[in-house]
Amino acid sequence: MSSSPTSSEASFIIVGEDKPRETSSRQQKTQPSQVEPVVTRPEPEEHPSYSTKSYKPGSWNSYAHDWSSQATGGLRISGRHFIDRYGRICGLRGVNLSGSSKTPVNHDNETFPSESKTVTFVGRPFPLEEAHEHFSRLRRWGLTFIRFLVTWEAVEHEAPGVYDNDYLVYIRSLLSLLPKYGMLAFVSLHQDVWSRYSGGSGAPAWTLEAVGFDLHELEATGSAWLIGVKGGGHVEEERGIWPCGYQKLAAATMATCFWGGETFAPKLMIKGTDGMVVNVQQFLQNAFLNMFERVVEAVGDLDGVIGFEMMNEPHPGYLKMPSLHSFDYNTDLHLHSVPTAFESFQLGAGHPTEVAVWTRSFPMPTRNTGRALLNQEKRVVWKEDGPTGGKCLWEIHGVWSWDRNKNEAVVLRENYFKKHPMTGKEVDWYTEFYFPFLNRWAERVRSVPAAAKKPVFVEVIPNEFCPMSFTPEIRPPNMVYAPHWYDLKALFEKSFGEFSVNVQGISRGMFPLKAFYWGQRGARDNYSLQMRKIVESGYFVLGETPVIIGECGVPMDMNKREAFTTEDFTWQAKMMDAMITALERAMVGFTLWNYNPYNSDSHGDDWNGENFSWFSRRRALPPLLLDYEQTAVTLDNGARILPTIVRPYPAKTAGIPLKWEYEVNTGRFSFEWCNPDPSSTAPSSILNEALVSNPPINAHPPLKSLETEIFLPHLLTQGREVVVHISGSEDVYSYRYDESRQTLFVVARDTTPGKKHRVDVAISPTRRPLFRVNDIWDDFGNEIAMAVLVVIVAVLTGLYLLLR
Repeated sequence: MSSSPTSSEASFIIVGEDKPRETSSRQQKTQPSQVEPVVTRPEPEEHPSYSTKSYKPGSWNSYAHDWSSQATGGLRISGRHFIDRYGRICGLRGVNLSGSSKTPVNHDNETFPSESKTVTFVGRPFPLEEAHEHFSRLRRWGLTFIRFLVTWEAVEHEAPGVYDNDYLVYIRSLLSLLPKYGMLAFVSLHQDVWSRYSGGSGAPAWTLEAVGFDLHELEATGSAWLIGVKGGGHVEEERGIWPCGYQKLAAATMATCFWGGETFAPKLMIKGTDGMVVNVQQFLQNAFLNMFERVVEAVGDLDGVIGFEMMNEPHPGYLKMPSLHSFDYNTDLHLHSVPTAFESFQLGAGHPTEVAVWTRSFPMPTRNTGRALLNQEKRVVWKEDGPTGGKCLWEIHGVWSWDRNKNEAVVLRENYFKKHPMTGKEVDWYTEFYFPFLNRWAERVRSVPAAAKKPVFVEVIPNEFCPMSFTPEIRPPNMVYAPHWYDLKALFEKSFGEFSVNVQGISRGMFPLKAFYWGQRGARDNYSLQMRKIVESGYFVLGETPVIIGECGVPMDMNKREAFTTEDFTWQAKMMDAMITALERAMVGFTLWNYNPYNSDSHGDDWNGENFSWFSRRRALPPLLLDYEQTAVTLDNGARILPTIVRPYPAKTAGIPLKWEYEVNTGRFSFEWCNPDPSSTAPSSILNEALVSNPPINAHPPLKSLETEIFLPHLLTQGREVVVHISGSEDVYSYRYDESRQTLFVVARDTTPGKKHRVDVAISPTRRPLFRVNDIWDDFGNEIAMAVLVVIVAVLTGLYLLLR
């Protein structure tokens, strides 16, 4: 087809108000049994494009990135996809809301941790009166699928069984607004390093006190690194230390007790809120489940809440630790002063101990560069009036002891956490501890009637492949796989340049030279390979199950924070482009980390030195100067690198998406999809054929819409002509771009099973390139060719002289 001019004349304009719902006079048969409804709805209707031959694209009251139940009928799971009431496949893109939710509104660096019982999270991620501004902004950017963060501390900070009802009312009020902006959210209980009080976020202070920790001695004994949660982590010597807290005494002990206390800490008994004395594992898990049930009761009935996620980035603690004297180099980071488990035991018990000091290096991330003597004041982290009577929990369980004659610590049970203390068999954290609790949690969530049929979102240790042990009989039903992925090298170094490394590949034995990439094209290929393996490992193990990348992001303060001075965020833009290109090639939905209105150049996200939010309200216009329509450019103020984040994407596809390609430098994209074909031979996950590039097309429920909706942002099209090309006659294909709804509507009337469709879209004039897409041949092709020529000449000369 020839080009079509941009249309800015919408049949209506939606600015957050409730939308009228049109109905069809024809009824549809019930969906096939493999489709699990998220919320009970009337039988699906037929889209007017399906039932009316004279239907004109875009004349139905919808826009691409509208996920409200009025627009979709309630999303459902079908195979690896989310689908709407018409059977269209929904591509979900959004954000984590928000990094600000890790810290209470009244956090005080000077009094921390003394204020643990009086904190409040009402107003996190932002006050209710600011919701219209932030939701309108995210809607304009097409980021309408939300991973909504809640912490255990926010709900139950005062004491076990004492819930903050003001906070629960607040999040209900906030999440109730989502449908007005076309938004959906899944609620994720967030944690890092167990708790703020052990250097991260998540659990209340009383969980650590219940196990016997003295909050005021955690830092002095090296049991936790707390500088980052008290406003630090920005200077070089503090940068990136906080993840090391996972293997420090406080967080590792808490995670071990939570997952496996009955096995590894059977002597630690605690009185519950019901007066019963139970093992620490039962105490912590029961408290967690009771708290989570309160959250589900508060928001589970809302149309804007699609489901729940149990725990952010779960960590096994000491479970399956290879040695008390070393680390698991595949999962544990060691930077600055990092004690081994055995050294942590000694430090917590009040014994000054020398520990290794680690510094950044290459090609390994860190190397041991010295020793440091910690806890010279002989402070003890265990409370005398606590359940351990002032002794180390692990000393009580015979893992180690203090030899008074030699005046030194001795290991008594080297394999205590690697093998079951009673049976001697090696333990597996996933199958013996994580999966059983995951199912208990899922059952508790679904015990709330309003959430009985909502999906549960499940993640594993970040950047890991889906465990092969996650077999069908131990999976919760109606599950979404939600792994996390980050460029670990760029994250650890807080830098990005022409050289990138496939850390995933190296950690799994890849030949190093194959893991090195050069240039922007190389970074796109590097990230794409890693992302594809993460996604396909999910399909391979879980079969046709939806995959959503729950976290992925780019630090704004990379490369020594130079962008804050120069205002040149090109490297951040290039890294974000490489990452989202990888997500697009994997045909996977995602929620970016993170949208944080409280971000600032100086304090970042104000938690452990992190600075991931590409939006900062301090850089934005005041609310009085803002417009709130989808075409309101004033909403963009305060954002960085938007052209690489706000991109076109296929939101609702009347068929099976096959391939999406977008070039951020030109604004061009192409999209291929096909009609379902019941007679097609389905790929087999068992044979590892269910690849990103080869989705099954034979098990899809009947399509009741011929209209595909593509999000095409006003940010890209403003003042430009949208040029659409589709190979086919106007009788078969028709389209319309509505700028006010930021949606390209495409109707494909050829319903032949298996029929492939393709649309190519460009903008005129083409946008000015943001950066150069280069690789090693672009930059060094001549030099490489010359070097090869020199080698060939040298070899031939040598042969000639040898023959003479």
